Amino acid sequence: MKLDLQLYRGYLNEEELVVFGHVFRSWAPDKYRIDRRGIKHAFAILHMFTISPIANKEITLRFQDIEVTTKTLDDGYFRFTVPYSKPLKSGWHDYTVCCDFNDFGIVEKSEVLKPFISKYGIISDIDDTFLISHSSNIFKKLFVMLSKNINKRSVFKDVVNHYQALSLAGQDMETASNSFFFVSSSEWNLYRFIDEFAKLHELPKAVIKLKKIKTGLLDFFRSGGGSHDHKFEKIKDIVSFYPKLEYVLLGDDSQKDPYLYERVCKVFPKNIKAVYIRQTRSTKKTAVEEVLRNIETLSVNTFYYSHSEAAMAHSKSIGIIS
Repeated sequence: MKLDLQLYRGYLNEEELVVFGHVFRSWAPDKYRIDRRGIKHAFAILHMFTISPIANKEITLRFQDIEVTTKTLDDGYFRFTVPYSKPLKSGWHDYTVCCDFNDFGIVEKSEVLKPFISKYGIISDIDDTFLISHSSNIFKKLFVMLSKNINKRSVFKDVVNHYQALSLAGQDMETASNSFFFVSSSEWNLYRFIDEFAKLHELPKAVIKLKKIKTGLLDFFRSGGGSHDHKFEKIKDIVSFYPKLEYVLLGDDSQKDPYLYERVCKVFPKNIKAVYIRQTRSTKKTAVEEVLRNIETLSVNTFYYSHSEAAMAHSKSIGIIS
């Protein structure tokens, strides 16, 4: 048994820094490995759900010239929300978190995003929005997760082109990009899997925000299920943190994205530029079409689509991308 100090990408604005992670005991592999196949891959996935969070563990954040100490919550989660108003260039910056375990010091490094000056923020779901996951069929979803490593999993055709175009939308400098956030009902246990998958397919680097970590094998069989209200809260957190941006929201019709995005549009009527919902079955859902019509009454563009090529053409037609 070992201690895992798992860090996630954080973000900051002109006044505040936010970074977060987990501390837990685990038999899980140190890194998600693309070369595992068959039963070894299945066990690697299952190991991600056999963890023991460590509550009240003291941890220390170091970023630039600041050092701050806090303790983990009951589920091993920690979040540093720290005032920070010093000048910092836009882009990704390293931070470290350390803690002691059995007389050894453990140090891990991750990144924090200072967004470029831009017009748009992009918030996307993951499963069945860009990663083909079969979320509407839980047995198929779990079978695919256990039987296929990330190099055998697929994105939808043209979705990478669309996301890369959204990343550059409205930017004048070659080095600048719009900020991406992946918000999903997948659990924090799957963070490494998602991050490696996104890198493999050259999706824009994103801040990833997931669902409360799970601690047992039975939880694996409920992966991605339950309430999706946490997604609304996380999106609300992002939009409130960067209130001067217009946002493009991307999701799918397999679960609750249309209804969650409708709530977001109602709460932030001036911040949402467009809502994109991927059609995951052969026919469009009448209830989803009705929700999107209601969103359009708030002067928000919507598009219900099967193919990313059509979504990209729509983004061009409304002036998001050129």
